[in-house]
Amino acid sequence: MPSLKAKIQDVFEEPACEKNRSKDPKARKNGCSKPLTPGAAAGGCAFDGAKVVLQPVTDVAHLIHGPLGCEGNSWDNRGSASSGPTLWRTSFTTDLTELDVVMGNGERKLFKAIREIKEAYAPPAIFVYSTCVTALTGDDIEAVCNRAAEKFCLPVVPVNAPGFAGSKNLGNKLAGEALLDHVIGTVEPNDVTAYDINIIGEFNLSGEFWLVKPLLDRLGIRVRACIPGDARYLDIASAHRAKASMLVCSTALINLARKMEERWGIPFFEGSFYGISDTSEALRQIAKLLVTKGAEPEILERTEALIEEEEAVAWKKLAAYRPRLEGKRVLLNTGGVKSWSVVHALMEVGMEIVGTSIKKSTPEDKERIKQLLKDENHVFETMAPRELYNMLADDKADIMLSGGRTQFIALKAKTPWLDINQERHHPYAGYDGMVELVRQIDLAIHNPIWTEVREPAPWECQPETEGVPSSQIETDTFRPASPPSSPVPVTSIR
Repeated sequence: MPSLKAKIQDVFEEPACEKNRSKDPKARKNGCSKPLTPGAAAGGCAFDGAKVVLQPVTDVAHLIHGPLGCEGNSWDNRGSASSGPTLWRTSFTTDLTELDVVMGNGERKLFKAIREIKEAYAPPAIFVYSTCVTALTGDDIEAVCNRAAEKFCLPVVPVNAPGFAGSKNLGNKLAGEALLDHVIGTVEPNDVTAYDINIIGEFNLSGEFWLVKPLLDRLGIRVRACIPGDARYLDIASAHRAKASMLVCSTALINLARKMEERWGIPFFEGSFYGISDTSEALRQIAKLLVTKGAEPEILERTEALIEEEEAVAWKKLAAYRPRLEGKRVLLNTGGVKSWSVVHALMEVGMEIVGTSIKKSTPEDKERIKQLLKDENHVFETMAPRELYNMLADDKADIMLSGGRTQFIALKAKTPWLDINQERHHPYAGYDGMVELVRQIDLAIHNPIWTEVREPAPWECQPETEGVPSSQIETDTFRPASPPSSPVPVTSIR
């Protein structure tokens, strides 16, 4: 197997990335992801990124080989949902201590943990994650996983993405490499059809993919594997027999989509299920790719009929919100696919975008944003918390859409805020998801609490004293309350 250094270099030289293609060979080796700033842990490490991609695989056991704190900091940090198995909600760790490190017990303890999980839970597979401590001490998790797989007749997948390797985005890509090296292509399905597709980079946050899957079902299109949202191990293992793929988040898993096309001839396109127009376009692109791979052309007509029906229903529901939201100004502080897909979705209902972040966006994402907004002054790479606060406090936006890390900036500025990142509690994908997003924005903007909190506090209301004699101010303005005319009766308790 390639070393971690070689694997990192491979994902940095991503040929499907437009930015990388424009570089000369020497510049390309510098990589396409900024390294972590010392002390800036809020963005996540490579280990955290690998867990983000693989944790939603719901029926496997996720075993963290390292100290207890690594699993405690990475578990349950995404709002992915499962329609069946719950094993992914169980936390497994080897819980290495200082004594284990000193005595060199890491590999022995890992093997024992794999055996105990196999006997107690009998999962279809076990994913083993390396961490900074075990990578620094030299534990060979690949050798242990191979030995355990032979001993227990069970797929044991090493995920070599220790935190110090780089950023969370690098961890996303290393997780995709682990699937390519150890999972995808290991099972041959016996039910292949011309209408099988993969959805790559969809995490089923708050169950939002469940709003899209019924549309595909109505078209007779089967999702062989949704990677990783609500996924099953065997589905991913047989994903190489799909006829086409849709890439939802290129920032995370473009390497996975590109290599599946190279190895198994599965064409892919990048699309979005956010917004009415983008959802319709994604369905059209899926149907077109399937036709090029042998599906009947009549699926194109059925797709157009479905789009016409669903769009009519969605626009009718949104018509009630347009008078209340048209012209409202939105500040979008997110990244990746949402940096352009949500922009397009909100503009469809007449809202104005006063700013959007492109910190985690690919060059293709940035180009889409420029075409949508036409004004580059509304696009920013990153904005300091103080600048965000000043923009909101100066009433330059009616609402901010962002993740949990910046919610308190909006609340301090007394501005409505809505979570659209992984911690959100409402699904926003598909036609119904778009209606839900607009409904939540309407509820946030028109919540009466904002009128109350913007009122000055009682202690900020100074009495009007200009032109009033000082004697009157003392006796009238600040006169203490009069005592009751009659004393309050006191009942003695014996």
